[in-house]
Amino acid sequence: RNLEHLNMQATIRTQSGNEFDFLHPQESVFTIQDIAHALAHECRFAGHSSHFYSVAEHSLLVSQLVPDDIALQALLHDAGEAFIKDIPKPLKRMLPDYAVIERRVEAAVFARFGLPATLPSEVKDADLVMLATEQRDLMGVTDFPTGAVQPLPTRIYPMPPGVAKNMFLRRYHELTRARLRLERGRDFEHDSDQLFR
Repeated sequence: RNLEHLNMQATIRTQSGNEFDFLHPQESVFTIQDIAHALAHECRFAGHSSHFYSVAEHSLLVSQLVPDDIALQALLHDAGEAFIKDIPKPLKRMLPDYAVIERRVEAAVFARFGLPATLPSEVKDADLVMLATEQRDLMGVTDFPTGAVQPLPTRIYPMPPGVAKNMFLRRYHELTRARLRLERGRDFEHDSDQLFR
């Protein structure tokens, strides 16, 4: 769907001072610091949780529930919300243009960090486990039928935005360093195979 008919300025300024263009997100300049900052200040559940609980903390916890090789995808699974906000699903269904923008922004963010456009099923499952846990600990209700999704045995302790931002960035750097080491190891193995053939 073409959104050019909106005929309005379609940019916002990020905390780093760059502009993010919703019509051309793939051409926008943004950093992991922009994402961490925005997600750490974005409250889950449209702000209706018992305590402030950020998308950054949610993402951090999801990344700890999946295998290491897809943990970066888990950490960044909601990274697009740094620009398009955490809109409640019932409202999303009423905003068809938003869904188009969401897909475009998510694709640009995933591509920027060298990730596939489609999330693994393990990340989606972990996201649901966290949702069930969050509803239990922060909402006092659950939308899941009994036994459908098992929440974590541990409880959630919401972090202040500054702490959540730092923890998110620390996890990002930990995962990207591990990914780089893995890629270098593969390159070394490939070069060795070529050398001794």
